[in-house]
Amino acid sequence: MLSLAAALRETGYEPCLIDGALDRDYRARLSREVEDCLCFGVSLLTGPMIRDAIEASTYVRKARPDIPIIFGGWHPSLLPGQTLAEDFVDVVVRHQGEKTLVEILQRVEAGQPLDFVPGCWFKRDGRVHQNADRPSEPLSELARPAYDLIDFDAYAQAGGVRKLPYATSTGCPYACNYCTDMVFYNRRFNAYDVGRVVEEVTGLVRRHKLDEIALVDSNFLVDVHRAVAIARGFLDSGVRFNWTFQASTDLLCRMSDKEVELLGASGVSHIGFGTESASPEVLEWMNKRHQRITDISEAARKCARAGIRVTLNLIFGYPGEQEHHRRETLRVMGDIASSFDNVTFSPNVFVPYPGIPIWPELKARGLREPATLAAWADIDLGNNSLPWLRGRPYETLQRGISYFLLNNQLTKARRQSKSAAFQWLA
Repeated sequence: MLSLAAALRETGYEPCLIDGALDRDYRARLSREVEDCLCFGVSLLTGPMIRDAIEASTYVRKARPDIPIIFGGWHPSLLPGQTLAEDFVDVVVRHQGEKTLVEILQRVEAGQPLDFVPGCWFKRDGRVHQNADRPSEPLSELARPAYDLIDFDAYAQAGGVRKLPYATSTGCPYACNYCTDMVFYNRRFNAYDVGRVVEEVTGLVRRHKLDEIALVDSNFLVDVHRAVAIARGFLDSGVRFNWTFQASTDLLCRMSDKEVELLGASGVSHIGFGTESASPEVLEWMNKRHQRITDISEAARKCARAGIRVTLNLIFGYPGEQEHHRRETLRVMGDIASSFDNVTFSPNVFVPYPGIPIWPELKARGLREPATLAAWADIDLGNNSLPWLRGRPYETLQRGISYFLLNNQLTKARRQSKSAAFQWLA
């Protein structure tokens, strides 16, 4: 949103951002701002936030039926036709939207139709028109995000820490068939240059007294040399802050111990790894061939040596997965937990997001895809919604996960107790 706002500013428009999650009285502000605006835009992900988007858009449609309502973001990009089926949606901006949104507003302001504006679908006289996709621009050629529109104090008060989500790149070259990233970005890695990242991040930390930068890159270590250069830049800047990111274990294992130690020295406090499973068969079904089981423990070892905390994200309930696959995963993760104090786990039940390549198989297994935008708001993200995991199988899975997490906590507590005893004896 901040990048879109910057693009609008560059072309003479005045953006107004409203965060419904932060502003409890966002409806009152919306009623004021919508009185004199050229359009109303919504960016959203799949899930519960769709409800607020529907409520706000329905209000705007009644208050200002003369202005276009534009939807963008992950969910509308993946399901543009279904999104446009709603009466309160006129245009969908797909994928990277900075140039597309500016062109749409220029057409709207001039009273011109949206035909041939790349990167958008739109409705006219009740019919959906599909324009061609717009090629993505290199991130470094886009305007710098409008960070001045953020009320950092308000977010710090709400979250308890001065923390900023920040993207140094988009896209991931891997083709995991449960992941929307490969569909949204077409497996293309698009990154800011090292100098810009170091300058911008350290500047934001200084100006706004930030404690943490949470990188939201899909896979920060895709370009290992770039990642190391960014860490070196942060360290050499003299600005001290914690930063975190997500990556795959195979990429971290390509780094030397010294390079991982540089990450820790530069402020990396936590890395989230998408390990998903320790069953080779399940990983094959996920098309996650790059994930080697031995890399999981090796990544934990390297990070422990560097003083970096690790979360191993797991997916259970994947189509085809059986009880012995889950036991295999829990056994491997249990061995890792007993070996490394820096590791925690985030087990999740498989969520069928829109557009993922595995949807044909999911339908064949009896899963019904939500037919409306509102229905996607009610999707059980991580709950008992999978036909092959209802009833007793789901209950058994939940018990197994709970036992694993509890046992992991007890193992860590015993290890810490022994460590304290040895320190006292010393």
